[in-house]
Formats: sequence, structure tokens, C-alpha cells
Amino acid sequence: MHTKNSLIKDIEQAGIRKNGTLLIHSSMKAVGAVEGGADTVLDAFIEYMKEGLLLFPTHSWSDKNLRDDIYDPKTEPSCVGILPNLFMKREGAIRSMHPTHSVTAMGDRAQAYVLRDRDVHTPCPGNGCFGGLYDEEAQLLFLGATLKTNTFIHSIEEWLNVPDRINPQSRKIKLLLENGDAREIDYNGHYSTRGDVSKNYDKLLLPMLHMGIAKEVKIGAAVSYVVEVKPMTDWVVGLLKEKPSLFDDGKLIE
Repeated sequence: MHTKNSLIKDIEQAGIRKNGTLLIHSSMKAVGAVEGGADTVLDAFIEYMKEGLLLFPTHSWSDKNLRDDIYDPKTEPSCVGILPNLFMKREGAIRSMHPTHSVTAMGDRAQAYVLRDRDVHTPCPGNGCFGGLYDEEAQLLFLGATLKTNTFIHSIEEWLNVPDRINPQSRKIKLLLENGDAREIDYNGHYSTRGDVSKNYDKLLLPMLHMGIAKEVKIGAAVSYVVEVKPMTDWVVGLLKEKPSLFDDGKLIE
């Protein structure tokens, strides 16, 4: 049975920077039995990152989300797991105004950070919250999750205008703002004739482990990966400039 203290020890041994910026993709099931359940896992990360900026993706891109094409950050459920759904309800947590790829932030800089998503019309623009991870020299933690969940690669592909990634057909989405007002935007979501290209993002793992951009760690029972955003980005940008179709298939990187 894992406890808050044992999880904090695991997080520290994983090399997470306490005063840095951390975004967590997660599988609560992989963490195993925890005294107090998912809330204890959040307690451990919140306590450890109290001097930094802690982020969870609170995405709402699934077919079950955005009923009537309305996004209310206070009530729209996340489609990416139990930890994000619990985290965005915590006191002090602030969710961004992105209709499909929001993040929820906690820390002294949380309010300023989520403002990066105040004017977005695509999933992962460079001026949005995912783009900000590069500026922050953030770390990504795949907590029992695979690198198929690496949303940041969507970001890189978007910045480089990789073809066949963004739907040319827009939809109108109404954003319900904190002051009670509403704002309607034209939004172009993800689309590829290749289907879900993110299933091929995990081809990056072995090369990144070899180069030291990523490292394998264990938090609770979860085999996990810590990835440094800046060197990963610089490397992947070079790969995509040479071969924009890199993630169209699962072939290993030579």
C-alpha cells in the first residue's frame, strides 16, 4: 500500500524539479493501491510542487464532450482520466479557456499561465499553454502512461504546419467566461486522413531514453517516464523538418 510520504519520496527520486514546471499525463490504475486513493496521489504532487507550477491536461475533445458546442471550464468533464478530473476541482486549481485541450494549473504563476489559452482557435498553438511548456523548460511526467499520450508532439506538428493534422472545417464553440459573459469562436480541431497519429508518438521513447532526454522511473507501482521538454522539442523539430510525415506510421526512428 503506497502512502503520500512514499509517493513524495518516489517523485523526488524521479528527479522532478520542485520549483520547476511539471505537466502530468496519468493512469491512476497503474499507480496501484494507495492509502486514500487518487486524492492522496494529488496531495503528494501538490505538496512536492508547492514552489513550482503543476499542470494536468484536462482535455475535453471526446465525442461525449461539448454538448451543444458550449465549453464551461467549471463544469465540462475531462476525458483523460480520474486524476485530471479531481485536480481541476481542487482549491487553488485554475483551468484554462481552451475548449478541447485545456490544462489546469496550480501554483503562484497559475493564473498568468492559463491566460495563454485566452485566444485559441486550434488544439495546440505555440502561444497557448502547451507552447508555453517549451518557454518554461518544463518536464513532462508520463505517470503509468505511454508516450502515445504526448500531446506536446501535436504542438510541434502544429507549429511546423505539418500537413493533414488540422481539420480545415471549423465549428462554432461558445466559451462561458468567468464573469458570466459568453464568447463564440470558430475552432478547427484535430483531423488526419491517417486517423489518430498520436498512436505513433511512442516511437520517440527508446531514442530519447538513449539520448538522456527521457528517463524511466517508478512512482508507486507505475512504470513512468520523465521527459525534458526543451531538448525533446529541439530534436523532434529537426526530425519533422527532414520528414514531416514521421508520425504517419509506427516505423522506428533510424
